[in-house]
Amino acid sequence: MSTFNTDPQAPPVPAGNSPVRTRWIAVPSAGGTLDAFLALPPAGRGPGLLLLQEIFGVNPHIRGVAEQYALAGFTVLAPDLFWREAPHVELGYVGADRERALALMRTVTRDAAVADMTASVAALRARPECNGRVAALGYCMGGRLAFTAAALCGVDAAVAYYGGGIATQLDLAPSVRVPVLFHHAERDASIPADAVAAVQAAMAAGPAGAQAEFHLYPGAEHGFNCWARAAYHPPSAALALGRSLAFLARLF
Repeated sequence: MSTFNTDPQAPPVPAGNSPVRTRWIAVPSAGGTLDAFLALPPAGRGPGLLLLQEIFGVNPHIRGVAEQYALAGFTVLAPDLFWREAPHVELGYVGADRERALALMRTVTRDAAVADMTASVAALRARPECNGRVAALGYCMGGRLAFTAAALCGVDAAVAYYGGGIATQLDLAPSVRVPVLFHHAERDASIPADAVAAVQAAMAAGPAGAQAEFHLYPGAEHGFNCWARAAYHPPSAALALGRSLAFLARLF
């Protein structure tokens, strides 16, 4: 379990026996200051990765993913995107927690998300542990926001896992000029095949068309990467992780 500490002078602490050092840091943004979970690579320096949460907060799964990518050499920052309404909220995946998560998602406007992501990208680039290059990677709501970041937040690449709602924001496609990797589940009840096709068509017509990569995971459902969810599909999660790491390796 990672230690909660927002003191900017506090040294990072190891996550258990892991060589990854983690802590929470404060990031000034529009209207206040958000907290973000920082995970540093064992080598001490690497490309920046803006890790964007699902609707369930910067919970154990997201923190685990941060440590996973830090082990792979990335300096990872996961901003708490619900900080205005419910700072540090951590929610489960079913029942009342899921309903609250959906309600919180509806409070996050595009303008607020862009402000928070832009501030977090700047914070990453300013850190000595970052080599100056930053990619965005996110899941579900975070997948949609990774696409938004590719268009509006100055990242160098983006990875969108089952990004719910991307098909409703295709006005952003002409502004995407960096490589984007899209992961989709074959049996995703939240993102129908025609929505995926619409995103593919919009990206093919845009300036980043040749740099857009799409993968469909047979038998997988929405949320297949999350080991805490019933939809967890290890073969798809492993394959998507490998593809994501290969895609992001160009940032080194």
